[in-house]
Amino acid sequence: MRVTNADLFDPQTTIMDSDFSPGETSGSGSVDPDFGFAFDDINFSDRILRIEFMPDLPEAKSDGDGCSSIADWARNRKRRREDFKRESDFIVQSEEQILNPNMPYTVDGVTYVNQDEEPMPIAEESPSDVGLNSFLIGNDTIYNNDTSRNVDCSKILRVKTIHISSPILAAKSPFFYKLFSNGMKESEQRHVTLRIHASEETALLDLLNFMYSNTLSTTTPTALLDVLMAADKFEVASCMRYCSRLLRNLPMTCESALLYLDLPSGVLMADAVQPLTDAAKQFLAARYKDITKFQEEILNLPLAGIEAVFSSDGLQAASEDAVYDFVLKWARTHYPRLEERRGIFATRLSRLIRFPYLTCRKLKKVLTCIDFDPELSSKVVLEALFFKAETPYRQRTLAAEEASATHHRFVERAYKYRPVKVVEFELPRKQCVVYLDLKREECAYLFPAGRVYSQAFHLGGQGFFLSAHCNMDQHSSFHCFGLFLGMQERRSVTFAVDYEFAARSKPTEDFVSKYKGNYIFTGGKAVGYRNLFGIPWTAFMADDSIYFIDDVLHLRAELTMRQ
Repeated sequence: MRVTNADLFDPQTTIMDSDFSPGETSGSGSVDPDFGFAFDDINFSDRILRIEFMPDLPEAKSDGDGCSSIADWARNRKRRREDFKRESDFIVQSEEQILNPNMPYTVDGVTYVNQDEEPMPIAEESPSDVGLNSFLIGNDTIYNNDTSRNVDCSKILRVKTIHISSPILAAKSPFFYKLFSNGMKESEQRHVTLRIHASEETALLDLLNFMYSNTLSTTTPTALLDVLMAADKFEVASCMRYCSRLLRNLPMTCESALLYLDLPSGVLMADAVQPLTDAAKQFLAARYKDITKFQEEILNLPLAGIEAVFSSDGLQAASEDAVYDFVLKWARTHYPRLEERRGIFATRLSRLIRFPYLTCRKLKKVLTCIDFDPELSSKVVLEALFFKAETPYRQRTLAAEEASATHHRFVERAYKYRPVKVVEFELPRKQCVVYLDLKREECAYLFPAGRVYSQAFHLGGQGFFLSAHCNMDQHSSFHCFGLFLGMQERRSVTFAVDYEFAARSKPTEDFVSKYKGNYIFTGGKAVGYRNLFGIPWTAFMADDSIYFIDDVLHLRAELTMRQ
């Protein structure tokens, strides 16, 4: 054991619990020692661990025992967690009581009861609140770790005795380190009694074996989860990392990924389990990458699954408007009460929506949406409008600055419909100016016959869109870049529009008009130019093309409603 700091269990300062498999070397070239030969061997032990097994809670069985699948384990875990919630009060004593030898005293949040003179119960509670675990030190003192209350010693089913080495256990676990080195009488006792439920036997024995040998014999997901939970309880970080790595290497399913994200908060917050939860999030984000294909499945996901899917930059959606509508629908389905819905939006869901990429029409709806607290809706809409007003360079800088953040507000997703900036005028005539930017790689993907659509924008109450194409010129002699204007309305509606297409070009980088025209739209029709720039595709995409400025093609369309 190599200690470089007084805190033996600080992973930043100590190499004690290696994250490497047995036989592998750590960063400094050392190999984790294997003390498996000493496990339960009197010749290499200085203490005796007496394990007392109590009956399980009503209707509760071992998390792994009898569970043939992850789903069984999850259901059983949920049932046991509900029982544990009823036992969540720790016995806490004041400093004055610590000094009184006849009263319970605490060390680092651990409660002891001294019974040298008179027997004293741990706590008096109703029979329904049977505790999870109790720990006895020596023959006189009870150590209460997992909120055990009203422990009935007459209900002990059986006892198992194991020879242990306190240095080995203390080196692996802060829990045992404190237990064996608190400087009190109990730390000098040779006999240590541990009281657990019968369902926890296998997981505890596997954990103890790991603390000696740095390996586990079990490989099933449910058994590994049991050991992971035991390792968290007894603060064995190296075993948590080991279980996490083995679980990551097993085939991931939606069921198991959701389970890993639904582990108790204390486990989820542990650095040792972070790679497992990250893998679960990545699996769900990849599985439900295209939300249009799995709407019903995603709608049934729990909150943790929704956060994993909608936090992804690679999410494929028609637009951020569609993301907003879906998250709102999910929230109304799972949180029917308005007060709860507002709370979950304020704390969790609002971070999943990238408001700067909502259209202005949708932002107006956000301001009046009752599902948002008015203060929150005003904040996110104002932030979105400020972002939209920034220059493209500044927008890219803001997106890059939050690259390491958990939730991205300013990073653009892979939308099916490209975002546009729109400036609308009411007088002297109804008019709108639409800006569409396409990256060079997006244009490259269009070859040889692809097309990309913009988000919808409106003029005079009618919805329009732009579409960029790679198509053949009128004589079918070469490929070229085309730009078209379409109207969304598919009914028999006529709408007269004057339009102009322009693009920025070097060296001035100003917008240069390419085509002007007028058109009377009817439902579902479009108008445009097959060869907007009058050059072949190869010249348009060339490295020295005058139309790409910092690898971005800047297009503009002006629409004016005809009288």
